Amino acid sequence: MLDVILAVLVLVGAFFTLVGSWGLAKMPDFFMRLHGPTKATTIGVGSVLVASALYFSFNTDGVSLHEVLVTLFLFMTAPVSAHMMAKAALHLRVKQVEQTRQP
Repeated sequence: MLDVILAVLVLVGAFFTLVGSWGLAKMPDFFMRLHGPTKATTIGVGSVLVASALYFSFNTDGVSLHEVLVTLFLFMTAPVSAHMMAKAALHLRVKQVEQTRQP
């Protein structure tokens, strides 16, 4: 049963990472490209890290906290870094397509 749960978590993580990578490659401007990889980081990598934490917690003595700490670090830094990059792009007046401009 544990193998099925781990496989589902890894597949979910791989799917969201693939979708984020696709968004990074296909979106037309910086602000749209910023959205895809940040979602992939929080959901995709978080899912893979939860799978890793479960695997090492059940196969070794004690609870594996390394993955939990990495997950917390990603969940705290990914939104902040995306926000800072968006603010810097707005400050530098990076070219936007019509769909991302404010009315």
